[in-house]
Amino acid sequence: MDIVERVLKGDNLALSRVISMVEGESNGKVSEIMKLINPHIGKAYRIGVTGPPGAGKSTIVDKLVVVMRREGLKVGVIAVDPSSPFTGGALLGDRIRMQQHYLDEGVFIRSMATRGSMGGLPQTASSVIKVLDASGKDIILIETVGVGQCELDIMKNTDTVLVVLSPESGDTIQTMKAGLYEIADIFVINKADRPGANNLIVDIQAMLHLRGEPGSWDIPIVATEAVNNVGIEELYHQIQRHRQALDGSGELLKRRQQQRREEFMKTSERKIIKRLLRSVEQDGQLSRYIGKVIDKVEKGEIDPYSAADEVLKSMNL
Repeated sequence: MDIVERVLKGDNLALSRVISMVEGESNGKVSEIMKLINPHIGKAYRIGVTGPPGAGKSTIVDKLVVVMRREGLKVGVIAVDPSSPFTGGALLGDRIRMQQHYLDEGVFIRSMATRGSMGGLPQTASSVIKVLDASGKDIILIETVGVGQCELDIMKNTDTVLVVLSPESGDTIQTMKAGLYEIADIFVINKADRPGANNLIVDIQAMLHLRGEPGSWDIPIVATEAVNNVGIEELYHQIQRHRQALDGSGELLKRRQQQRREEFMKTSERKIIKRLLRSVEQDGQLSRYIGKVIDKVEKGEIDPYSAADEVLKSMNL
């Protein structure tokens, strides 16, 4: 495909078009695109930025891009926004994000809608990350929507996870206990000039101490005032340290192997469901039969598990 060749050469216009095709899951094209770019992926380092809404994730990303560009790195940014209830598209959009970078050809920014995903990332995010990787980006920053406790998909798609918190994040410790705490490679306490910041740092240090035996990576806590560009250089230094630690221990290779395994399982699951639904749509007799089974389930005449087994057995699955 000519458009994929243009992406591999770093053409941002072609990159935007291919990402749209991947997001739209264009019939027959996505598989071909992913096959063509697969030999060219694996060079970009992926950084996830997650945490509660209002913690300043977008500002953190914006300031990190500036530091990375000073080093001459090509940067891709995926900013995940809430889905519009009317169009399914991103509500905020990349038009209002990181405006200072739009004239910089070394930075590519893309907004993506969650489209109902409960893991903080849309289903197509992993494919979009790969397309950015193949286009020659050195660093890919993925900022999640900030839904709170269930944003664990970011861990399955990135190498370093930043959990951004702020003193006014609410019951932050409870949020961390529910999931964010376990996925952090680096904690970022943003708006650190505000009351309660020091107490939050102490609370996180105490929780880290309660984890028991330390692993190969001692999770740092970085205080920032992103809007004033305070602490960003230190944060980037810690990201570099984490990358070196992953490389040195072989953990980066293990993480990416696990990510490929997860992607295979998810892709297979989606394809099986699509084929199953297509079979039901095309087979009127099967469709009527499933309708009767659903009716029985609704009436309580059969439990959902037995009903599912019955349907799959009728389809020789």
